[in-house]
Amino acid sequence: MRSFATLKSRWAVAALALATTAGVTAAFAPADASTSSQDTAAAPAAVTALPAGFRSVGYLPSWSGSVTSIQYSKLTHINYAFALPNSNGTLQAIENTSKLSQLVSLGHNSGVKVSLAIGGWNDGNDSAFEALAANSGARTTFVNTVMGVVNQYNLDGIDIDWEYPDPGASGNNYAALMQQLGNALHGAGKILTAAVVSEGDTANGVQPAVFNSVDWLNIMAYDGGSPHANYDWSIAAANFWKNRGLPKAKTVLGVPFYSRPGYLTYAQIVALNPNNANVDCVQANGAQQCYNGIPTIKRKTQWAVANGGGIMNWELSQDTTGSTSLVSAIFDAAGGTGTPPTGGKTGAIKGIGGKCVDVAGANSANGTAIQLWTCNSSSAQTWTVGTDGTIRALGKCMDISAAGTANGTVVQLYDCNGTGAQSWQPQSNGTLRNPSSGRCLDATGQSSADGTRLQIWDCAGSANQVWSLPA
Repeated sequence: MRSFATLKSRWAVAALALATTAGVTAAFAPADASTSSQDTAAAPAAVTALPAGFRSVGYLPSWSGSVTSIQYSKLTHINYAFALPNSNGTLQAIENTSKLSQLVSLGHNSGVKVSLAIGGWNDGNDSAFEALAANSGARTTFVNTVMGVVNQYNLDGIDIDWEYPDPGASGNNYAALMQQLGNALHGAGKILTAAVVSEGDTANGVQPAVFNSVDWLNIMAYDGGSPHANYDWSIAAANFWKNRGLPKAKTVLGVPFYSRPGYLTYAQIVALNPNNANVDCVQANGAQQCYNGIPTIKRKTQWAVANGGGIMNWELSQDTTGSTSLVSAIFDAAGGTGTPPTGGKTGAIKGIGGKCVDVAGANSANGTAIQLWTCNSSSAQTWTVGTDGTIRALGKCMDISAAGTANGTVVQLYDCNGTGAQSWQPQSNGTLRNPSSGRCLDATGQSSADGTRLQIWDCAGSANQVWSLPA
């Protein structure tokens, strides 16, 4: 995250430059306010629409964005940024408390939990955190102060954004602080989360012992990678933390709603050209600006559903609404929409040995294996090949696990979400090609035995890649 003063100045410069080069002053406006809290409050809560345990977390700064522009029904948690600590354990005055109170009210009306984020980049000055964490008395003062604020504003929890505790003594003090704060919050039925660096030696300042104190970690997988926050780099960051022992359910992958190097918001970029929503890099302000467009956001979300505990964004005021919204893309890709596509030709799909493509056990649960089986005309073998590129059975879509692109990635049944992992193109040689991976639907081991798992593999046109579709 970035401090109030730093971001305010950077965004002002970015907006001026964008208006100068493109003549589009509206690009700096907050997200379209046409989606009001009254509209979203009537919709089902995201916590019930999304997969069990999956979190869609958004930060809202005190200095940017309107609480009435938030798509509450597509979020599970919102962190209000930022409060700053003092070295004695007290907190500096929270900015714009009326905005915080309104956020809590509107959020709770839509089933969204609201936390206060403490810290932020703060121009790299973490001296107050260092001092308070090193002193047991100041730690107790901090915990007591925080609990008072939680009760005062009816908050659901706290997000600690100390950027960053150093390995060694600082890390020990951070662990002690988080344990004490976690005990107090959890004892009151509240949540404790933390924002952490993407990877590298600095991450060692957050010791594995902290994993037991938090409900999850918000991994800031941005401001790195080339191009900025690309898929492979971001997934490697999440796996870095998992490999350190962070449980899958506590691994929340952060995504940016802004570009590098120019700090243009996603809303500004889309205002230049709506087609910019579907790519990750554009030329603006005299440089190549890279960010995460809808396809990449959806792909990351699908990975998080399969391999993590959620998606976090920095930050909500930088999004659009409507068809280009990244919050909506996350919601859709996680299965929140829940409405499968319609239309297409329906019947059996036959492959090698005359066997049929089959949903294992006729189970419609997400992640159910798709396999070959002796044809039996059951609903588990009745597929609709849609004109939209989907292949559907039992109300769900044929899907590449975690939006993988490597040879051998298994194919499964999953909520239809419009991602590239659910797009299939019939080829003239009888193969089914997935454009996102460039690979074809394949029967493992060129086997035709009952139970043979389907996967993706380099397109070869071999017998185990040739499929007969419904006429």
